[in-house]
Amino acid sequence: MPPAQEHRRASSEAFHRFAYWMSSQLGNPWAFVSAVVAVIAWACSGPIFHFSETWQLVINTGTTIITFLMVFIIQSTQNRDAKAIHLKLDELIRSSNARNVFANLEGASEAELDRFQRDFEMLRKRYHEEIGGRPKTASSREKRLRPPPDRR
Repeated sequence: MPPAQEHRRASSEAFHRFAYWMSSQLGNPWAFVSAVVAVIAWACSGPIFHFSETWQLVINTGTTIITFLMVFIIQSTQNRDAKAIHLKLDELIRSSNARNVFANLEGASEAELDRFQRDFEMLRKRYHEEIGGRPKTASSREKRLRPPPDRR
């Protein structure tokens, strides 16, 4: 692997580790409590600074910068989590009797997704008709695709 590519990969991995660590640190109750304490401290300092525009600018600027940076941290962790979930689902699909075409749906067009949605709506209607007293014969493929009975 070329040195430049190796450096990008190492930087990317370092960022992913940092993003994961930050999201776990900032996604806990203590981070929320700390933020509330900071806002209360800021509000209590209002009379000292005569509720000036600079005093207001401190909280506005601080929250804007933190929000801006957190967007990237959150997006990174969500992308990584979504990728992991997709890989797990792909493995389950490939190891079962399910249609393998579903293993790569994130790359499908809107028209393809709409077609699959219509297919599942038809299967759902067929299933409800069958449990409603009018059973129909189904091919073995349709039986495999039929959702399991509701066991409530």
